[in-house]
Amino acid sequence: MSVKTVFRAFHRMPFGVQIALVWLFCIIFAITFGPGLSDWDYTATDWNSIDSEPNAEHWFGTDGAGRDIFIRTLVGGRVSLTIALLATIISFVIGLLVGASAGYFGGWTDQILMRIVDGLYAIPFVLIVILLVVLLGRSIYLLFIGLGALSWLDIARISRGQAMVVTHHNYILSAKAMGLKEFQILIRHILPNIVNPAIVYATLTIPGVIIAESFISFLGLGVQEPLPSWGVLISTGTKNIHASPWQLTFPAVILATTLLSLYIISDYLQQGTTARRAP
Repeated sequence: MSVKTVFRAFHRMPFGVQIALVWLFCIIFAITFGPGLSDWDYTATDWNSIDSEPNAEHWFGTDGAGRDIFIRTLVGGRVSLTIALLATIISFVIGLLVGASAGYFGGWTDQILMRIVDGLYAIPFVLIVILLVVLLGRSIYLLFIGLGALSWLDIARISRGQAMVVTHHNYILSAKAMGLKEFQILIRHILPNIVNPAIVYATLTIPGVIIAESFISFLGLGVQEPLPSWGVLISTGTKNIHASPWQLTFPAVILATTLLSLYIISDYLQQGTTARRAP
């Protein structure tokens, strides 16, 4: 795909989607390169600027330990988005395999897998992650594994519906007539033909995981100091909201606008998928 094609597709998008894409690109660029270009480390203390307001040296001000909130917000965004991306990949793989197997094999396989999904829907997955963290310890790796392993339910349902449709196509019947095994048909024909809609719906998982991670870290059970995340920064900011409101304002605004951008983009992709499938 050429650069001209990308810009042409960008210009055809609604204005709100364009703004969301630009903002998301800026955030990803900032959290990737910003901390390395700064004179301050996210753990460094400026003893001359303890709990100071935003200024030319510290754009978002500093916290009670004299740490630069701007750099901590960028590093926190890197942590939060990384957790969200890894958890989404895990949930995508699990949801795609479970949904495809249920939709293709049907029968008792479908009944068992879907009853498991229904049972997990009845339990708030954030509660399960909190229990895992309490029982197994506070680990950033456990956090994204737990979030990913419990946020695949929607993708499984979407994949199941797609697989049920694809199963009745002629090329699947031809593959069976040629003697291909069920597992081979699932891998070669079912999964490749349902993966695109599943990817679109998986984009909706990213903001949900960010919210869950932020909430868990806000409770003090997720990412631990001195490593920041948006949830950690917001938790710290709420404790000092009256004396130092900037400690809460900047991380909260960036989190909210990033989530809004992700939802706008996900909704646009979902609408495009629905339109292409419409008769």
